[in-house]
Amino acid sequence: MSDHLDTSILQALRWALSALREEIWDFEFRYPLDVDSEAGPPESLHYYLYSEKLSWSAMVTNSSGVPRVRHRLYGEAYAPGYIAWWGLVHLGHFLRHADESSREIFLRQVDWLQKSATVRPDGAVVWSNPFHLIEGATLLRAPWPSADTQGKVISALVRAYRLTKRPGLLELLRGSSRIFELTLNDGGVRIPLTRGALYTEKPGTPVPVILDGFQTALLGLYDLAVETKDPKVEALFRDGIDGLKSMLPQWNYRGKWSWYGARAYLCPPAYHNLNCLQMMSLARLTLDETLAHCAQSWRIDRLSWADRAEIYTAFLLTKNSCRIKHRTWRQNRRMVQTMISRILHETRESEQQENAA
Repeated sequence: MSDHLDTSILQALRWALSALREEIWDFEFRYPLDVDSEAGPPESLHYYLYSEKLSWSAMVTNSSGVPRVRHRLYGEAYAPGYIAWWGLVHLGHFLRHADESSREIFLRQVDWLQKSATVRPDGAVVWSNPFHLIEGATLLRAPWPSADTQGKVISALVRAYRLTKRPGLLELLRGSSRIFELTLNDGGVRIPLTRGALYTEKPGTPVPVILDGFQTALLGLYDLAVETKDPKVEALFRDGIDGLKSMLPQWNYRGKWSWYGARAYLCPPAYHNLNCLQMMSLARLTLDETLAHCAQSWRIDRLSWADRAEIYTAFLLTKNSCRIKHRTWRQNRRMVQTMISRILHETRESEQQENAA
């Protein structure tokens, strides 16, 4: 027991030191991700974002060719969203370099996603996350749906269908929009607003939701609407755009940067770049001036040195304030398992009391 505890402490310390090094000494405003303007048309295989230089250090590959993601709170797991993104990046390699091995990697991820789809009794086709996770004060119990995961998978399968014309892919896609119709209480990812809706990456976390995950879902819905020409999917996409515009001030930091989630902390450069480039893509697809103006104001090349110093300082302050608030240094796999066990025990006791009554 003592040896296990010592190992856990050392592992947590390694994660903490790695995070601090990345945030303090390796903090860079540049990030190797670009917009692909060829994405969007019905015949296109291109995805909206592309990079030749992304780091895949959080992923572990094996002989199957399908990577697992590595995380301090759940170890290693097959995460459908990461698998779809891995596939989309390799599809981009294939389109640019005619690299047949990249095409095969993309299709291998598609095979896994097709086999791993869950068709629920309510008709929803879902790619759930098979691990427990803590996000702020919210505990996510496996298997949990995610708008971000669903959006990435939809975009990958739409392109795979265009490439292969497999009828089974189209059948899965027809049920993939269902969770965007359902609220959290009904097992979906929809948060209704007075005008439009939000689609949450991590159900249960505060409004507004995590911006990059929400925008990933919107891009997936756009792909699905273009491919299926289903008016219900088009309406879901429009609801999301209305929700995005109505909540935009909540994500906007002084007209030059973006917040992570419900103003938990300023986004690190990777997330901010992603937010900005996704919004550029959505502005192009919708011809929406509000989104286009916000995306332009968030461009990193517009920042002065004073702006950069301000953002760097504010990021460190808000990020570490968030850590202190949620005591993230105490979070580990054992803690998550203990919380899950307690919830299951309380649920069983409640059911027994109801049955006895």
